[in-house]
Amino acid sequence: MTAGARVAAVDLGASSGRVVSFDVTPDRIASTEVHRFPNGPVRLGGTLHWDVLGLYRGVLDGLRAAGPQLDAVGVDSWAVDYGLLDATGALLGNPVHYRDGRTDGVPDAVHARVPAAELYRVTGLQVLPFNTVYQLAAAAGSPQLAAARHLLLIPDLICHWLTGARFAEVTNASTTGLLDARTRTWSAELLVRLGIDAGLFPPLVEPGAVVGSLLPHVLAETGLPGPVPVVAVGSHDTASAVVGVPAAGRDFAYVATGTWSLVGVELDGPVPTEAGRRANFSNELGVDGTVRYLRNVMGLWLLQECLREWGDPEPGPLLDAAAGEPALAAVVDAGDPAFIPPGGMPARIAAACARTGQRPPGTPAAVVRCVLDSLALAHRRAVRQAAGLSGTRVGVVHVVGGGARNTLLCQSTADACGLPVLAGPAEAAACGNALVQARALGVVTGGLAELRGLVRASTDVVRYEPRGGTAAWDEAEGRLGLA
Repeated sequence: MTAGARVAAVDLGASSGRVVSFDVTPDRIASTEVHRFPNGPVRLGGTLHWDVLGLYRGVLDGLRAAGPQLDAVGVDSWAVDYGLLDATGALLGNPVHYRDGRTDGVPDAVHARVPAAELYRVTGLQVLPFNTVYQLAAAAGSPQLAAARHLLLIPDLICHWLTGARFAEVTNASTTGLLDARTRTWSAELLVRLGIDAGLFPPLVEPGAVVGSLLPHVLAETGLPGPVPVVAVGSHDTASAVVGVPAAGRDFAYVATGTWSLVGVELDGPVPTEAGRRANFSNELGVDGTVRYLRNVMGLWLLQECLREWGDPEPGPLLDAAAGEPALAAVVDAGDPAFIPPGGMPARIAAACARTGQRPPGTPAAVVRCVLDSLALAHRRAVRQAAGLSGTRVGVVHVVGGGARNTLLCQSTADACGLPVLAGPAEAAACGNALVQARALGVVTGGLAELRGLVRASTDVVRYEPRGGTAAWDEAEGRLGLA
């Protein structure tokens, strides 16, 4: 075992990217955020895109700031979106944003070829209109897809530009709707039946694999002395965040909060049951052969879009004011796909309240309270269903990611679930990313329990106890017809 290492965790979220430097020893992990950069959609010709070259520039700037010496680099990001490369390796246009409307109605067309129940038995993936399988169906016949020879998911694309290697890391690949959740391999049968070219997809790798080293021109741009290995981490940011959960046992649920809330439990294998499909639960792959049995909840996207509509005020005063608003005065279904597109969020929240016979919130503070209560209600429902559908006991809920800093959200989640909430770390995805790198370098050893022990030893976690019983939350859920 080596004495220690400095690694850079590249963590790309749907609203911002960052590079975090970690100093890791066998008994401690310490982080420094060295660079943060915006990540916003760009609408061009009616299509919503990602500025992936801008993201790559942010990565290079961050690696430069993390230097002058690094022992490894790992990259995680959001799921499902991809870049297409031609035969020369050139990028065929900016990747399309998952919130673009091109997949409207597409899942039904895909399910006409492979029934939804059959698709779920293989992939174990919940139906979200932006899953990669539906994006590819929407892109069928386009010049870009016709010219493509390689498809790389976003973190794999960034790693390709850093190293020249082409691969697909399994935790993110499992969000495509094209991976067999039981075998952790591409489903050749599904690709054939859906008419998707299997040659587009690179070989799969598991987290912890060293996939290459920074290329000479990358070293020159970042000022780093080589060689610097690049490690495949849990490249879906939620997979890395679950590694970064400071759990002391297995009887926990997690809420990985950010633009989305990913709510679920950790299992040893997939549970692709019909009951799980009807509840829209995913069996996404995790680190060390695990499965993240979870459901996507709309997350802090609802709040972010409200703030944008109001001119981006400082959120602190609004959160303070929201804490003084009556609890559960109005709630919405935070899993409703109607909230996926950007724009007009306060009006859409008001309309959803009116449809369910509730008085719409009348002030920004009341809207914020509605959003946070609704998220807590959605967290409660997902935690309970995840436990019931998987036969798992849940004794505590870990809230990690950006929402761990939101006191009102954490307390409301504890109240709604009737369970203690342990909040932190806020940088769980970057932390899990760094730990997988450090283990690949031999700095730390052991499995997920040992890695999480290192997180506990290095993190101040805030505990929220449930208050007041769950009767009011039961009534609120009934208003939405979800009880």
